[in-house]
Amino acid sequence: MLLRYLKTGDARRIALIYQQVPPPVFDGVRKAPKPGGYADSGADIAWCLRRAGADVVTPSADPDPAANFDWVFPDTQAGIQSAIDRGATVIWANTVLFSGHPLESRLEDVWVVGQMPARQQRVDDKFATNAALCAQGLPVAASVLVAREARGSIRAFASLTAPALAELGLHFPLVVKPVRGRGSQGVSRVADHGELAAALSALLAGGTFGDVAIVEEYLPGEELTLTVLPALPDEGGASAPFVLPPVRRFNHADGIAPYNGVVAVTRNSAALALAESDSLPVRAIMDACARSAELVGALAPIRIDCRADATGVQRIFDVNMKPNMTGAGRPGREDQDSLSTIAARALGWSFTDLLTAMLRNAWRIERGRRPG
Repeated sequence: MLLRYLKTGDARRIALIYQQVPPPVFDGVRKAPKPGGYADSGADIAWCLRRAGADVVTPSADPDPAANFDWVFPDTQAGIQSAIDRGATVIWANTVLFSGHPLESRLEDVWVVGQMPARQQRVDDKFATNAALCAQGLPVAASVLVAREARGSIRAFASLTAPALAELGLHFPLVVKPVRGRGSQGVSRVADHGELAAALSALLAGGTFGDVAIVEEYLPGEELTLTVLPALPDEGGASAPFVLPPVRRFNHADGIAPYNGVVAVTRNSAALALAESDSLPVRAIMDACARSAELVGALAPIRIDCRADATGVQRIFDVNMKPNMTGAGRPGREDQDSLSTIAARALGWSFTDLLTAMLRNAWRIERGRRPG
């Protein structure tokens, strides 16, 4: 497979797509669709790009700044075709992609701001991704896959006795979370076996996230989230991934950062000062996150959530191939900067600067070079 990257002079009429196609169930695991399908952040991006002078295609001829769906097309086959029919040459995939997603059939036809669908599907499996990173020597939180009944490498949660957990390097308190989750939705901290059984039963009962869950080491130290921009090929070869300043999370609820659909991240997050970012532990995790972006084959920004263990070593616990990308600007959205936007502002970048950097990574598959 050979990718081409957007260059000066290439036509760039941009259309944003949002999530209307729900991800399928993979091996009993489901990634729940986001209410609104990221239409809010899609509208933020489209509005900001248009105000900056970009040629943005919208479903409405005269989009209302306050109306999310005036700015974005659904990620259905018909929605993508509608954007192309209106002249779009760049599809900004502000949605969850996976093998078989409607965008996959158009990867030779348009430039894409987003991930390769099959890669995003693979990395969205948080357990498998962390295991792959750990195998490469990167610092990752210990975890185990559990279900009601054992199958293959998945353990029955009734078997997670104290000795069994200890063999896995797991000790209370622990974290229970979905395999294909989004942010901290469905995530909880448990203090003992009783709470562990109750949390697993609650998470698996509704089927929102499928029939498998992760039980993970609880990291008691400071939480940092890092946004990594992928390497940008140029005439001299590929550049290195670029890590934005780390963002500190605080005001946790029972040890877990609140879901951003409940508490805006601007209320519990702040970028580290330059001196803090230069400390050895922070530089080490920034390097680990840059390496992670290379290993997962990121083609657009990813966000990696990390937290320090009891010894102060930062460990990766969540790789997000589709980070939230809201940004203040539209009327009534003054407190809606995402974690990635907060990190960009620490560099002196505006939300527009971040979007411009993302656009430089737009890619498409060379015709005839589609992966088999």
